[in-house]
Amino acid sequence: MSVLTTLLGSFAGGVALAGCAQAVCGAFLLGRFRRAERRPVTPDAPWPPVTVLKPLHGDEPMLEEALESFCRQDYPDFQIIFGVQRPDDPAIAVVRRLQQRFPALALDLVIDSTMHGINHKVGNLINMYGHARHDILVISDSDIHAPPDYLRDVVATLGKPSVGLVTTLYAGLPASRTLVRGWSAYQINQNFLPGVMMSRLLGRRDCLGATMALRRETLERIGGLDALVTHVADDAVLGRAVRDLGLDVELAPCMTWTTTAESSFREMFEHELRWGRTVKNVEPVGYGLSAIQLPLFWASVMLACFNFSREAFQLFLAIWLVRALAAIWVDLCVSQVDPLLILLQPLREWLSALVMVGSARGQRVEWRGQTLHIGRHTPVTNLRHPLEPGD
Repeated sequence: MSVLTTLLGSFAGGVALAGCAQAVCGAFLLGRFRRAERRPVTPDAPWPPVTVLKPLHGDEPMLEEALESFCRQDYPDFQIIFGVQRPDDPAIAVVRRLQQRFPALALDLVIDSTMHGINHKVGNLINMYGHARHDILVISDSDIHAPPDYLRDVVATLGKPSVGLVTTLYAGLPASRTLVRGWSAYQINQNFLPGVMMSRLLGRRDCLGATMALRRETLERIGGLDALVTHVADDAVLGRAVRDLGLDVELAPCMTWTTTAESSFREMFEHELRWGRTVKNVEPVGYGLSAIQLPLFWASVMLACFNFSREAFQLFLAIWLVRALAAIWVDLCVSQVDPLLILLQPLREWLSALVMVGSARGQRVEWRGQTLHIGRHTPVTNLRHPLEPGD
């Protein structure tokens, strides 16, 4: 065994052990968050009216169930605006059915093909924005499933002093019990969620695109939605712009779920590659450090470097056991337990490692029929700061 192989094996083993510690800590923090989120929300004033903006594109799996969860909100006064950019979009039929089933709700549909920039989602939001009746805006992705008290949690959090933007955690919800959809949910639940909890523990306050709730005044002070339409990572740009105003980005005390609907491993890989390249260009150092979230990948590298010796194999099994226990705890927190995925953890982490390698180079991503080229983040420059004239 060469010195280089020994050093590489020792390094990989050390990273694997650190990754296990991170997984356990992230699972603990997520469990603590889920226990705390059930505390009742009591506002200091009557609940203000809210407009929810839902940009749509096609009739994706579980779309109706996701949108219906917003129609069933336990909130006194809210409007939901659904927006599409094509008059033949299949999502229109879903919205029409919801309008018929919930006639007492303010459910509006905007069909507008006007294009505004490279980010079609934000362009869709721009077309919808003029129809918003209320000053509290909740932007939520089409595939998000929300609990009945979601709006109460989000609005109560936004009402705290110095909070300018509210976001929510989201777990993966497979549209059906297939391996590819289960693995997509696994990536969110076992890597993304614990990673978010750890980053918040270390002081990061990122905006997660599943929910972006803010006041109309705040949005206009950063230049409106037009300030986001030239960026692919609109959630990261919005979060930074709000923080640049001196306001906080806060996490609402509730969990949401996002549908994982990939129909093939290629589609899953391309989806994760798009996500990886986007995060890498927004936060390259943080994305590189996230490789610690793959302890079984590093443990298998260590195992190979030490020629599958008995001691190395025992350490590999110990790391797998700790990683599996942390994963089971996370699964219980998000109600998505699947024993098969635990058995396939090493393969899933090798796939995640391949995604990271593919993300390291290239800035092209495929997204809903678009080919986009991601550039490095450039700050929003047309901010109105708190002490500027006119505030």
